[in-house]
Amino acid sequence: MIISMVSQATQEEVEYVCNKIKSFGYTAHPIQGEERVVIGAVGDGKEKDHIISVMESVPGVESVIPISQPFKLVGKELKKEKTVIQIDDFSIGGDEFVVMAGPCSVEFREQLFTTAENVKAAGAKVLRGGAYKPRTSPYDFQGLEEEGLKILAEAREKTGLKIITEIISTENVELVNEYTDIFQVGARNMQNFALLKKLGKTKRPVLLKRGLMATLKEFLMSAEYIVSQGNPEVILCERGIRTFETYTRNTLDISAVPALHYLSHLPVIVDPSHGTGKRPLIAPVSNAAVAAGADGLLVEVHPKPEEAFSDGAQSLLPSEFQELMDGVKRYVSVDGRKL
Repeated sequence: MIISMVSQATQEEVEYVCNKIKSFGYTAHPIQGEERVVIGAVGDGKEKDHIISVMESVPGVESVIPISQPFKLVGKELKKEKTVIQIDDFSIGGDEFVVMAGPCSVEFREQLFTTAENVKAAGAKVLRGGAYKPRTSPYDFQGLEEEGLKILAEAREKTGLKIITEIISTENVELVNEYTDIFQVGARNMQNFALLKKLGKTKRPVLLKRGLMATLKEFLMSAEYIVSQGNPEVILCERGIRTFETYTRNTLDISAVPALHYLSHLPVIVDPSHGTGKRPLIAPVSNAAVAAGADGLLVEVHPKPEEAFSDGAQSLLPSEFQELMDGVKRYVSVDGRKL
């Protein structure tokens, strides 16, 4: 339920309401708005009518409204304003369009450093690179693991780029947390609820990718797992879903971008690399993502795609990435945002 305080509510009244909510077995999530405090009360729904009746009579409470959607904390019923995630000198979800770029996997130092320098020169803010790689085949390259994390950290030190890397198990959360600036949860782990809950207890932003066959409701419920544990900094990533079409690697659901913005206050970015799987389609789809209202992109770039250990066919050359960024800049400026 959503408890809206009067605009003149004191801190003591807000704290009293939060404690009262907790006495009913619910969790209180206060949100400071521009004019008033709104408190989300999340629980099992038992005795809801009775609790609403009680809370309406508490001093400082203006109204109590049930939340109709199953995703209570990430939905717009509770929080109308967009969530903006601040990472040092840039933000995700505001008036900036943030591009994250780099190779699918960290292969060796020279490969990552060359890519990092090129994507930074083109305007990327975040370097992507997998140290742990969940692969369809157990015989494919699985990543350099901690050595890959160390190379990513070196690239950050050299270039100033922030880094995002994939987390694939609960066992590695503490280790990856020592190195990364943003956790990435891949499509295969979208419903790894034990992992999501553990990431919800960290203080780092989490980029959550949509599952291969997940509905938007299922996608948002996975985000709810993270936020419900105390971490509100979740970035949703549309990366294509599996359909009957075989020409592209996946079918990029561009309509998911405005739909997610309509349903949720969380930032939404697009992965055109996995969304298409084809190098010539990545730039046009990136432009479409800007037009649809995305808050950023996650793009695969490799200095020698033909030698890539993974995803070479959907990795852009640095020169192609520069062309993509030039095109995106034009669309971003028309939209009144900055890159």
